[in-house]
Amino acid sequence: MFEARLVQGGLLKKVLDSIKDLVTDANFDCSPNGFSLQAMDSSHVSLVALLLRSDGFDHYRADRPISMGMNLNNMAKMLKCAGNDDIITMKAEDAGDTVTFMFESPNQERISDFELKLMDIDSEQLGIPDTDYAATVKMPASEFQRICKDLASIGDTVLISVTKDGVKFSTTGDIGSANITCRQNTSVDKPEEQTTIELNEPVCLSFALRYLNSFAKATPLSHTVTLSMSKELPVVVEYRIGDLGHIRFYLAPKIEDEEMEDEA
Repeated sequence: MFEARLVQGGLLKKVLDSIKDLVTDANFDCSPNGFSLQAMDSSHVSLVALLLRSDGFDHYRADRPISMGMNLNNMAKMLKCAGNDDIITMKAEDAGDTVTFMFESPNQERISDFELKLMDIDSEQLGIPDTDYAATVKMPASEFQRICKDLASIGDTVLISVTKDGVKFSTTGDIGSANITCRQNTSVDKPEEQTTIELNEPVCLSFALRYLNSFAKATPLSHTVTLSMSKELPVVVEYRIGDLGHIRFYLAPKIEDEEMEDEA
């Protein structure tokens, strides 16, 4: 039997909104440690890894590990029926073929039950190695979202350069070019407004903006975003979800420019 109750039900809605455009079908793995998902997008360019720890739920029970295959758009449709302040409870039998979502309004005046059919989805767990990254940038999530959105109106690819002075986002397109630099600042009063950089060595990598804009849909989950980068490794874009866990997006850097230079 699996059962998980979340008083901040709105968080689950925001999690789904941030990944449903990237991943269509995915397995949610429920274990005594927590509720997790790991899935690649349809073009196999990016990876999403979600973890909601069991101790972050108000009530959590998983007698044994179970995997629940769901269509994320269908799941999002059901969660849309919950109010933002509703308490959400998920329940599933060990060998069942459905998962039940129960929504309770804060005053308990309205209780709704929705049942979603589960799917059989073949998926392999990819081992994501722990890596010491060359550069780690922590910045306001809303700032990162705005930069990605602004640059996408100019070009398709962003070059992210991290040095001890700051992080620079650059793009070039048919209409021109743009550079946006965020300097390290730790003097502001609120930690969530700081931009901090941990640097072992400078890094400069290119990424497809449409994926970064898709990742930025997780902005409502966290005040800050962390970018971890190393040469020739996927960037990790991480949003912490309060005390509950995190959502991480992995995106491989674009290398075609270098290949073209090699051929020239």
